[in-house]
Amino acid sequence: MKIEELEADLKNKQLHNLYLLYGEETFLLETSLKKIKTNFGELVKGINYIMLDETNIQNIISDIETPSFGYEKKLIIARNTNLFKKSKKTASSKDNSFEANLANYINENSEEIKETVVLVFIEEIVEKNKLLEAIEKNGIVCNFEVLKPAQISKRLKAICNAYKVNITEQNLQLLIENCGTNMQDLINEIRKLIEYAGEGGTVEKTAIESLATKQIDAIIFDLTDNLGKKDIKKAMEVLDGLVYNKEPIQKILITLYNHFKKLYIAKLSEKYNRNLAEAMNLKPNQMFLTTKYKKQAEYFKETELRNILEELINLDQKYKIRTN
Repeated sequence: MKIEELEADLKNKQLHNLYLLYGEETFLLETSLKKIKTNFGELVKGINYIMLDETNIQNIISDIETPSFGYEKKLIIARNTNLFKKSKKTASSKDNSFEANLANYINENSEEIKETVVLVFIEEIVEKNKLLEAIEKNGIVCNFEVLKPAQISKRLKAICNAYKVNITEQNLQLLIENCGTNMQDLINEIRKLIEYAGEGGTVEKTAIESLATKQIDAIIFDLTDNLGKKDIKKAMEVLDGLVYNKEPIQKILITLYNHFKKLYIAKLSEKYNRNLAEAMNLKPNQMFLTTKYKKQAEYFKETELRNILEELINLDQKYKIRTN
């Protein structure tokens, strides 16, 4: 099931009895989990509300079968159980059998579970195994993948519309480029901009640039742009701003090194006609960065980029020698 489909179900108060929610977009995942709890109704811990994790997941079948005295159903949330990782050859047979036994139990007792329990698994990593297959067969599996910029823009636009505030697609893209793709961060930023614009107002580019909190990666883009344009004064102002905001020097240097490494990869990819997104191992929501890296790489020669990387490595070695 897609995220939007799950959200639509929960908005309509349609509650299934078995879920597996996982993925990197934890803000939307946790928001959906809260809606599951809200739709479920009153929760009394230990009676009709049970929380499990890796330390006590062995009790899950017992918890499913124990009546929720005084309540029609029981909500069981099993978080980070590690039951959805492929069994390694070195793993004990006991661990292997529990995952398989639980899968068989769900398959054999799906109707009984549907009548008495809402069972929700929350995981960071999910790999194909018997338990996953059992939940796919009997319940809902939703992968909360990091959203692509177009999906993020749509959600942010909906928030703006709800508050009767206008914003262009171009400015939404600018906000994402400056603040990253984390939904929690972006929602915090868009709410700040909405409050500034006011009902009936418009979120302008100047407001985004002056009010939105830029990620260090976006700031390094600005710094490198100024270096590429040979505007050393502005580049130093950007660097001074990072230091003034108490960004650790080590973090600044690491971010600079990784940034120039990507520019070097962009330069080599163009030279040897390679796919830049694959060379950089970019995620689907980061594809818009390829154009920015290509454009910025044009400011530098291949030898210049290699020399910058070597200088940063030498700086790191000198720092370690000095601190040791």
